Amino acid sequence: MFRSALLILSGNAATSLLLLARNLLVARLIPVADYGIAATFAIAMAVVEMMSQLGLQQQIVQAKNGEDPYFQAALQGFQVLRGVIAGIILFFLAPLLANFMNIPQAAWAYQVMALVPVLNAFTHFDVHRMNRSMVFWPLILTGAVPALLSVLAIWPLTIFYGDYKVMLYAIIVQAVMTALTSHLVAKRPYRLVLDPTIMAQSLRFGWPLLINGILLFAVFNGDKLIVGRELGMETLAIFAMGFTLTLTPTLVMAKSAQNFFLPQLSAVDRSTVEGMARFQHLSVVTMQASLIYGALLVGLIALLGAPVITLLLGEKFDSLIPLLIPLAVMQAIRVAKTGGLVVALSCGHTRNAMYAGFIRITALPVAWYTVVQGADLLVIIWIAAIGEAGGYALSLFLTHRRPGIELSSVLKPTAAIMLFWIAAITQQSLFTASLGWINISLMALSVTVAILLMKDVHLYLRQQ
Repeated sequence: MFRSALLILSGNAATSLLLLARNLLVARLIPVADYGIAATFAIAMAVVEMMSQLGLQQQIVQAKNGEDPYFQAALQGFQVLRGVIAGIILFFLAPLLANFMNIPQAAWAYQVMALVPVLNAFTHFDVHRMNRSMVFWPLILTGAVPALLSVLAIWPLTIFYGDYKVMLYAIIVQAVMTALTSHLVAKRPYRLVLDPTIMAQSLRFGWPLLINGILLFAVFNGDKLIVGRELGMETLAIFAMGFTLTLTPTLVMAKSAQNFFLPQLSAVDRSTVEGMARFQHLSVVTMQASLIYGALLVGLIALLGAPVITLLLGEKFDSLIPLLIPLAVMQAIRVAKTGGLVVALSCGHTRNAMYAGFIRITALPVAWYTVVQGADLLVIIWIAAIGEAGGYALSLFLTHRRPGIELSSVLKPTAAIMLFWIAAITQQSLFTASLGWINISLMALSVTVAILLMKDVHLYLRQQ
């Protein structure tokens, strides 16, 4: 089991590091303003995903009949239908989005991006089905191989174009290869079925995830939209790069936690006393592990963030360095929230993520108002972090309510990790150099205490 966890983490990390390398290369090779435009392509894709996110990949892992070939074919058919509709929506929304961001000259690029959801929709679901048996190599290859080829395409694209079109066509390359690779590593033949009954079942499972997709769009991109519209493409480039550097490890950790723990939690029979005890234990392990991931993220950014920017991006991104640790803390709170949401998802409680997302987006109007009043990027980050903290608190409450997890073993290490986050923030923004060692010692002490309090994680590791 521990080997599977390392495989998932290393595989997801490899894919994300390749995509991070792609973003860093593009940022280095094209002008800052052009990178700001390139960053809006991710926003365009998120618009489509938020309107069509139904959690079909998670459903094939969570559903009791996930091994049924007909059920898989029906999910694949629904996915293709979803992707085609999403592509059509993005094509017609492209001019509106470009005008909103004050870059009407890029409308055609958004229309080209409409191909991406269609291509992604043809991904073979066998790579997700095999997760049920803790077989993860096909999913890892489906992520890593296209990411590598997308990186390799950067240099010739830069020679030929040299502007934001480099990122556009690199994304197209990745989408084509993702679909192709998933078919090459699949074991079952690829079939498409449009079954109204299963589509209705998927809608019942996925409508809270659809709402959550809209909320996640606001969470991941709302601040970027505000910055791009009000402060311009160059400021957006700085802000988007900061998000990329901190969000990449965040998504690695969150995705790895879901890939690893969701099949284990979903397989537990909660109808017996022994099964419920096992589920309680695994749930606490999942939430405690998410706290560790968040602490690890902040530590990595504190140690490596500034050197990476200086070495790889040069002076034009120096203004990002003071924002890194606050951004990392904001993302760490988001990682911590993942644990409870995975537990809820394993029971089919897809509304928990939706409700937690509502808290986060309440911070967006406040952020917009402060930007209009002259606030800088750091203020936006603090507002976002407060929103994330509120969402995390609500996710814990909902996990206690449904599916009824006892949280005493989670709250104590959470308090210690919060002290670690506060110490990390003040190390960069408040404390003088003479007090730096005090803060570093506080960080080390608080994270050590948190790990010592995670008894369920200790037991889980001994059992493995």
